[in-house]
Amino acid sequence: MMCGAPSVVQPATAETQDIADQVRSQLEEKENKKFPVFKAVSFKSQVVAGTNYFIKVHVGDEDFVHLRVFKSLPQENKPLTLSNYQTNKAKHDELSYF
Repeated sequence: MMCGAPSVVQPATAETQDIADQVRSQLEEKENKKFPVFKAVSFKSQVVAGTNYFIKVHVGDEDFVHLRVFKSLPQENKPLTLSNYQTNKAKHDELSYF
């Protein structure tokens, strides 16, 4: 993978789900709501000074959110950060940089 360029969209993995789960409370706090479902379905990653993860998450019914999560370099020992997110997404919406 080239530094700076996002990867192609891939199916979510156990690691992707774990990343989404770790920022779920941050999203629920920002949106002031609890999501009945929180299942990562696909993702892209981007290597920067750490890694940005763009994750499409099913949150119930026909609703999806797109998350941008930053994972710092291991030696920095920082928690995952929910950098940005987009709500009101549908299953067919493309996961792109935001």
